[in-house]
Amino acid sequence: MMMMASLKTAGFVFLQWALQYALCRDVTLPPGPVYRVAGFPISLPCAVSGYEGPRTQEFEWFLYREDAGGRQMGVVSTRDQGFPYAPFQARVRAGEVRVERDSGDKARLVIQRLRPEDQGKYECYTPSTDSTYQGNYSASIAIKVIPDTLQISYSRALSGQPVPEGAELTLTCSAGVQSKQHTHLSITFGKRGGESSESGAGGEVSTVGEIISIDRVLGVTPGSSGSYKKRYDDGEITLEKRNGEGGRDVYVMKMSAVQAEDTGSYFCEASQWILDPDGSWQKIAQRILDIGNLTVQKLAEAVSVTSFPRGEVTVQAGAPLSLTCEVSGLSSAGKSGLLVQWMKRGSASSDLVGTRGVEVEVARITPDGVVSWGDDLSRASGGSMEKVAEGRYSLKLFSARPSDSGVYRCAVSVYAGRSNPGPSTAATFTQRSEGVTVNLKTNEVLVSAVAELARGPQLKRGSTITLICNVTVTTASPAQLQVQWLQRPFPEPVITKGEKPPSELPPPRPPVEGKPRLVAALTYEGVAQIYGSGSEVSIDRLAADSYRLRVHSATLRDQGLYVCQAEVWWQDPHGGWYPTGVKTESSAVTVPLYSQVLVSAVAELPRGPLLKRGSTITLICNVTVTNTSPTQLQVQWLQRPIPEPVITKGEKPPSELPPPSPPVEEKPRLVAALTYEGVAQIYANGSEISIDRLAADSYRLRVHSATLRDQGLYVCQAEVWWQNPHGGWTNTGAKAESSAVTVYLYARAADLLLIPLVIGVSSALFVGIVIIATVTCCFMKRLARQRGQK
Repeated sequence: MMMMASLKTAGFVFLQWALQYALCRDVTLPPGPVYRVAGFPISLPCAVSGYEGPRTQEFEWFLYREDAGGRQMGVVSTRDQGFPYAPFQARVRAGEVRVERDSGDKARLVIQRLRPEDQGKYECYTPSTDSTYQGNYSASIAIKVIPDTLQISYSRALSGQPVPEGAELTLTCSAGVQSKQHTHLSITFGKRGGESSESGAGGEVSTVGEIISIDRVLGVTPGSSGSYKKRYDDGEITLEKRNGEGGRDVYVMKMSAVQAEDTGSYFCEASQWILDPDGSWQKIAQRILDIGNLTVQKLAEAVSVTSFPRGEVTVQAGAPLSLTCEVSGLSSAGKSGLLVQWMKRGSASSDLVGTRGVEVEVARITPDGVVSWGDDLSRASGGSMEKVAEGRYSLKLFSARPSDSGVYRCAVSVYAGRSNPGPSTAATFTQRSEGVTVNLKTNEVLVSAVAELARGPQLKRGSTITLICNVTVTTASPAQLQVQWLQRPFPEPVITKGEKPPSELPPPRPPVEGKPRLVAALTYEGVAQIYGSGSEVSIDRLAADSYRLRVHSATLRDQGLYVCQAEVWWQDPHGGWYPTGVKTESSAVTVPLYSQVLVSAVAELPRGPLLKRGSTITLICNVTVTNTSPTQLQVQWLQRPIPEPVITKGEKPPSELPPPSPPVEEKPRLVAALTYEGVAQIYANGSEISIDRLAADSYRLRVHSATLRDQGLYVCQAEVWWQNPHGGWTNTGAKAESSAVTVYLYARAADLLLIPLVIGVSSALFVGIVIIATVTCCFMKRLARQRGQK
């Protein structure tokens, strides 16, 4: 037990000793010695840890000068304003020497302007707030003050005269340092004030920004403000170091093309760097040299673009058309590249609303002289665009067409200072000339088109759709036609009050484009052009003015409204063909595709008592329809006569057969019908008749107070109707007829009771008449004999 107690005591003592050791006060400074340049600031950070007491610790700085024999000199304190010795009192009061806190236990000594006499060993001391004196309460560092030998100069200052946008700018700065210590230099070219691209259009802000620099390890870095980084990446801003004289190096910055944002006051900054013992680079000296002011004159304010001829020009169709674009105000020293474009708005063929406002490119010539044409590539062989002189460009169309009419403008994009800009380089600015209105005289052309759906069987999926377009052209010149077929979607039916609910309407059609879909075209050269539709399509010319479109194995996607468009083409004097801009469009032809329909009908006479005269005949017709689309049925009932019986050997004689049936018509008689709209139609036959719908597929016919005329063979006929895209109903042609149901009316009981009475009365009358006739005859004979005897 005593041994256990001793071990516990020893462990406790060891733990207490370890905690005290771990909590020892520790004051740290960067490793030394450090070298700093006289006249420039120095900052020495000091930190304390492992202390007891308040989180805010006090700091005191001492200096041990090398020429003072190791005597201590108070510099500055955080707790005692009277702490500084005489050499530092004035500097501390002026703030040139001070302590700046980073936190409660971290502070730094700052000397704003280092003097040669400030060289020595600096001690950072922290007064104790601990319960016991443990650890170190101070740390020291050696400071070496070296002379300022950094020199900077320029060879030529900016004159302040305006420089045109796009001109080249070269700035030179020389810098050097004579130091026994190993130091590095960094050079930065910068600008103050002027126009900043980040301040918005026309924004004048006073800013200081780096343009480009060479760092202490000779790495070139562009400035982050404005567009300097992009211009450096594009090779438009460069900085190079050259060997100079007298131990100085020469630094040359070049801007290949100054921009408006380059206006401002330029300076060159040289910085001296040294590597401290802790491995960090520190700036120990710096010089800034103003080079001068630069004013960049915007080219947009000096350049003007003019097109000739001015105003309006009228040209006969087939005659040449020539337009000229002149660019003035460009400085020859700028070496600016030009992208010249001829733009056109409107034409004779712009007959659709709104197209006259669309501007299209006719042709262009790039800064390196490459000519390209716009959407109408046929103009490449029928025209030219070229640079005829410096700042003068021409557009020529050898044979003007009606589609060439419109308003022409010359658009010039200027790349200031870039004679051959890259494809992604943005233009400095773009200017346009006034418009030149070009009118063309043409012979009158009249054209009309009529489209129709060829006659034939009802169209279903898989059928061939055949459409005919007949075109009439009236013109004094030989012409060709270019015909194309377009398909538009069916308009959705509008449901109004009283119509069928959406659940009974046809299902939605396959999705179609919101705009007309081009199906096929036949060019003026007779070349068929088929556009993807999923079905096999053919187009041909039946006659000079008749064109045919056929869609084989049609699908639901092929149904819709079809229109035929025809455009008139003329031949120019050079043998080429061009559109006159005169076109027409036929009225829309509706092409619906009906689904394959299978229908069957079964008629029956419901079970019940025997039918007699005066009974109600009830017949049911059950119809089955197989179809992919919802449909409606039209049902009608017909009556046929009961066929006369044929007597064969062994059958009863005619005297024992039932009396013959009343005469009936030889052909079926229409009794009643129920239309697809639910309207009952009763046809006269002398009896009261009703027809109705019991369910979606069950229909009932009732003949009230039936007579012998109503007996016979009844059949049910059902026709399937389909709703077309316009909301109307169409007979699909699919129909079915049920087997005949025999309806026979038996005699009533009252009629059977009258038979014996009628037979008895008739027999009595017959016997009485016979007896009277016999008596009368015998009496008359006897009377005649008696008269003869007398």
